[in-house]
Amino acid sequence: MGERTRQGSAASRVFVVVAIAVTALVLLLAALLVLDAQRASRAEAEEVTRAVAASLAVTPVVAEALAGDAPSELQPLAESVMDDAAVDFVTIMTPDGIRVTHRDPAEIGRPYLGTIPDEPLAATEEFTGTLGPSVRTIAPVVGPGGDLVGWVSVGLTVGSIASDIVPRLPGVLAIAGAVLAAGFVGAYLAQRTTRRVAGDLPAGTIRDAVSSYESVRTLGEALRAQTHEHGNRMHTAVSLLELGRTQEAIGILTETSRQSQALVDQVAARREGDPTVGALLLGKAAQARERGVEWTADIAEDAPRSTLSPVDAVSVVGNLIDNALDAAAAGPAPRWVRVVFAAAGERMLRIDVSDSGAGVPPELAERVFEHGFSTKPAGTAGRGVGLALVRSIVEGADGSVDHSGEPTVFTVILPGGPA
Repeated sequence: MGERTRQGSAASRVFVVVAIAVTALVLLLAALLVLDAQRASRAEAEEVTRAVAASLAVTPVVAEALAGDAPSELQPLAESVMDDAAVDFVTIMTPDGIRVTHRDPAEIGRPYLGTIPDEPLAATEEFTGTLGPSVRTIAPVVGPGGDLVGWVSVGLTVGSIASDIVPRLPGVLAIAGAVLAAGFVGAYLAQRTTRRVAGDLPAGTIRDAVSSYESVRTLGEALRAQTHEHGNRMHTAVSLLELGRTQEAIGILTETSRQSQALVDQVAARREGDPTVGALLLGKAAQARERGVEWTADIAEDAPRSTLSPVDAVSVVGNLIDNALDAAAAGPAPRWVRVVFAAAGERMLRIDVSDSGAGVPPELAERVFEHGFSTKPAGTAGRGVGLALVRSIVEGADGSVDHSGEPTVFTVILPGGPA
């Protein structure tokens, strides 16, 4: 009970994972909405400054004042426009950029801080002036004769633009809150569904159960094939004996014994052999012959025993061999499967399972270990579980699993147990 509490049930883990994923998604969504609000506020600021600057530039009183001798009369007009249009500054200046209006009257008569276009064309930019960073539009003022008589610059400070986002925040928070609530409801439903299936079992226990099922399945299939093969040969030998063809019956029985004994000798020669995996290999050899696939097993004497339990070891090796047999049987002749157990470095076990099949398409190379993914059609035994389970078991034991092509080779590296 203490172990279960410490690990946490699978249902609780599902809830936590989904809740974390939803929270991360909501935070990302909120950030995107705020960025979009900032972009919209800046776009609106640019439109406002362009519109106000263009309107003032074509106002007759502005052109007349700049072309005449009374530009100081424009300050009251500029202040009125700033109040009515809710902009931070309206600066009217001479053609060479000397201010005749400004929000701060003390700045009148000083040079304009900003870019003055070389041609009499309107331009929008962000520039840091006396009021700080601002988005501003400068527009040319043309006199009655078509000559440039001055410029009008209208701007909104970055602080003002940022403050315009505040009214949008309640909407952003409402959307984020709705998505977050929906996500937590989904997490709760996922937890309930998982609990109905798995109860309060820890995730590790469920994986062990799946591993046990896979081990029993693959070992059962291997032993069934071995029993079926021996049964056929025994029936044949008995029939030959009844017909008086003793030498041929002895030959069949001797060949059966020789094929099995070769693999038994390799398994027995290992100092740290796993009898369960040995039994699996014997059964898979019979299964390969039953499916018309040439079988080769090479077990090095110095190959250490892995730290996996017998159930997990059978699950890993059995699933890799099952996939190899399926691929080889579906491919062109010659059809073969090769299994190699060898030492890899200091107290490490290397398992290579290769086959003559068509291999894994390059575009699917990264997906073969995903749970539920398979290149084979679904069947009663289910698909897309074996390799995902193999990776889960191997990585849980601090090992690694990978594959390469031409021919297809699945390689598992596992830490070896104590000598």
